[in-house]
Amino acid sequence: MAEASLTVSSKNYSSWSLRGFLLCRMAGLDIAERMAPLDDPATRAELLLLSPSFLVPCLEHGQVTVWDTLAIGEYLNEIKPQANLLPADPAARAHCRAICGEMHSGFANLRSALPMNLKAHHPGFKVWAGAQADIERVTAIWRACLQRYGGPYLFGKTPTIADAMYAPVCARFATYDVKLDPVSAAYRDLMLKFPAMLEWTAAAKSEPEEVEELDVEF
Repeated sequence: MAEASLTVSSKNYSSWSLRGFLLCRMAGLDIAERMAPLDDPATRAELLLLSPSFLVPCLEHGQVTVWDTLAIGEYLNEIKPQANLLPADPAARAHCRAICGEMHSGFANLRSALPMNLKAHHPGFKVWAGAQADIERVTAIWRACLQRYGGPYLFGKTPTIADAMYAPVCARFATYDVKLDPVSAAYRDLMLKFPAMLEWTAAAKSEPEEVEELDVEF
């Protein structure tokens, strides 16, 4: 029997569900997955960026129920400290929380212009200026972290909450053929080959459900 359960929505479209899944895998928490139906209004609102709050993913562990990806990450760090989901150094830990918060609450133009879609690929996609500014900020964060902490992950040799938070952006960059500098491209490729990311992507590509509003032709 699994140690906990994680409720997720679409594996193809839901970046937040992906983050929760990656955090559980990084923490080594044995989970059973539950799928929220795509015809549920709250689920569609989350996927279409129409809801200000996200109740998926939702982790149930014993008597504890926790939603919101950052809250899940903080909880997992407390119960699985050996996973080092947050850096041990206080300054690095504060830095990690800051860039996670920036991802959690920002980059609205990137989210709307490059919707999550793991099944799709759009070579030569034209990125509009508002989204390009977000892309440049994301890659600046990556380069600064990789230089400061030595890589290969954002805060050193092991993945942290920050890598889970930015992993869906790596997938978006691949889907929409976003041109990146060599350092950022190498980090993107590293995260796309992360075992839990490969596991999720394979499941996403076999997912039969579709959201017509997100399966648009560019």
